[in-house]
Amino acid sequence: MPFADLAGRKLYYECHGDLESDGARPLLLIMGMAGSCAGWLPLQMPDFAPTRPVIIFDHLGVGESEDTGEPFTTRDLAQDALGLLDCLEVEKADVLGPFMGGMTAQELALLAPDRVERLILVGTYARPDKKRLMLLKHWAELVGMGLSTETFIYNRLLWTLHEDTIEQSDLIQAMTDFYRKEGAPFSADLFIRQCQACAAHDTSTRLSALEHPTLLLCGRNDILTPPKFLREIDQLLPDSRMVSLNYGGHLVMVESAERFNQIVLQFLDDER
Repeated sequence: MPFADLAGRKLYYECHGDLESDGARPLLLIMGMAGSCAGWLPLQMPDFAPTRPVIIFDHLGVGESEDTGEPFTTRDLAQDALGLLDCLEVEKADVLGPFMGGMTAQELALLAPDRVERLILVGTYARPDKKRLMLLKHWAELVGMGLSTETFIYNRLLWTLHEDTIEQSDLIQAMTDFYRKEGAPFSADLFIRQCQACAAHDTSTRLSALEHPTLLLCGRNDILTPPKFLREIDQLLPDSRMVSLNYGGHLVMVESAERFNQIVLQFLDDER
């Protein structure tokens, strides 16, 4: 298994494509909450990897990536992403991230603006409102109570899937069965710290300094991070465009994968 050594801590990653080729810039995909980098493989990798090198990785404490056991921030996660780019000797990359991954991508661009060319932020925010803070606290408390796998999954799906997707009972059952069989790729304590990192995230006073071309993507029916959050980011950034997909909730990159991938690739290929 490939690991990056970050000050003695192992970070699991995968590189799909040749980083040493003279083709398109590498694309760094930063996963959101409660997921491993394997989530990119079935729907995004078949479209992205043939066009450019794609780097994916597991956040600390997820999958095979080692955990510090300590609280962390989205800026700490950005430091990990930067450390991975350093280990792979990637001078500049395009960066895509949903929700917590989008928060991490914001911090990465602020931390090392010369290492990021283009940004794609999906279903995320510059800072949470009171409802998001209440929800993150609620999720952390649910996990801390040691409730069943089904309870955790159902609660997450209610906030992340389009209503029409939830009507597909076979799909929901398959997702639940898979999660129960494979198990969560992280501990309950790690998920609680992810919730805390998302709750503390705030780049609202700093984003105006970012000059990177930025694509803001969301599902029109996203109730976890409604389009209003990306509109706020759009107003802060000097060079951004926002696209709202007609079908999809928070997991728009799953529910409208074909259209999502097409929009991302068009943006990355658009050298203005």
